[in-house]
Parts: sequence; C-alpha cells; structure tokens
Amino acid sequence: MTHLVDDLGEPVPLDGSVSRVVSLVPSLTEAVEVSAPGRLAGATDYCTHPAALDVPRVGGSKYPKVDRILELAPDLVLANSEENRPEDVERLRANGIPVWVMAASASVPAALGSLRRILTQAYELPEPDWLVEAEEIWREVRPVRFHAVVPVWRKPWIVLGRETFAGDVLRRVGVANVYAASEERYPRPDVEELRAHFAADADLLVLPDEPYLFTEEDGPEHFPDERYVLVSGRHITWYGPSLVDAHAALTDALSAM
Repeated sequence: MTHLVDDLGEPVPLDGSVSRVVSLVPSLTEAVEVSAPGRLAGATDYCTHPAALDVPRVGGSKYPKVDRILELAPDLVLANSEENRPEDVERLRANGIPVWVMAASASVPAALGSLRRILTQAYELPEPDWLVEAEEIWREVRPVRFHAVVPVWRKPWIVLGRETFAGDVLRRVGVANVYAASEERYPRPDVEELRAHFAADADLLVLPDEPYLFTEEDGPEHFPDERYVLVSGRHITWYGPSLVDAHAALTDALSAM
C-alpha cells in the first residue's frame, strides 16, 4: 500500500499501480491521458480533450454520477477543490475509492507543480516533456500592456477576481486584471459597474468562450466602443498540455489589438 497525500493534505492510499482512473476535471483528464494513455476508466461529459478520448462518461464535474463511478471500480479518482463538491469526494472515499483532490491553483507555477506531483507520485511517471516545456514557456511575467475586465459568465455577470489561475495566465502575457484586488475570487458586479471601469482603469475587455460562450454577437454589445478580444477559454483556464500552445495563441490575439 502506497500512502500519498493530496494537495489538501488528505491521504491517498493506493494499492499498487494506478491503471484505472476516473477524472472529474477536464484539465486533469487531458493531462493524464496525454501523459499516460489508456489508464482512464471514466471522465465527465465535459472532458473534451484529447479529442479522440473514448471512455465511459460519469456526468458533470459539479454533479457527477457517483454510483456510475463506483461501478467503474477505479483505482483512483482525480478531483479539484474548486470544481468538485466535497460531499461527492467524501462519498467516494467512504466507499473505499482513493481520491486525489488538486487545490484550486492561483498561478501557473502552482498548477504545474500540482500536476507534477500527481503524475510522478500517483502515476509514478517521469516528468512529461510537455510539463517541462510549459514551465519554461510560462516562467516570464511580461510588462503590463492592458488593464482588463474579464467576464467568465453572464446572467448574472461574473468576472475574474483575486488569485485565480486564469488571472495569472493573463498577467504573464501582459494583461492585468482590474478586479485582482477584489475580496472575492469571482465577483458578481452589475453591468454598470463593469462599464464604469472603462471610464476609470480598464482599456480591454477579455471574453473567453468557456465556461460562458462569449461571441461577437454575445458580450461586446454590452460595452459599445470598448476594445475587446475573444480568446479560447481553454487557453486561460485549463492547466495541462494546452498551456504549451496557449502562450503563443494569447500573445497573437493580444498583438492584434
């Protein structure tokens, strides 16, 4: 029996090698399938990468089908402290299923460090090449070029606040989040407050396509005459192999501004 500890300090008792894993986090699904192909026994309905992934689905991240996960008899379940509910994690553990909960990382280095622990400790893998490359790509923090409002949802409006992974991603490519000093990680300002920022301290609206699908027709019209950029939500919110391509994609999008 191998006794590991997850990001929250909880024990992860693994009985031998990990060969059947259920991932409840799209980012982790991509990271483990790219790094250790064939070991996933299940994933959520929202685990869209790798594109060819063909495994049983267990519902959503917030409301997974716990009975279905138990039927799959995994060696390990991967979860995240922000994306998954504690009660689901506890039910799995109560049924004898080890669960590794990744902390909600506030920075790119923290997320990559957490992924390194999962892959090298739980999976007993050498450091994946993509992880080493991502660490090198994202090490630099560029000078601020823009001060941005970054909505992640509408109806109601929700924006990036303090200490978020996506906020750190954007800051490293030169975009400062005007809500970075907020008391909340995901404030819910009304649209008038958001508009007021453009008269005070914001010069860019960053609109991702997930979790809310902002488009040319849905989002910019609420901020007429303001400069905006549409970006891949995966590039700013997913920690894993997508980070290798995300830096260049975001840089290109911002260079066109």
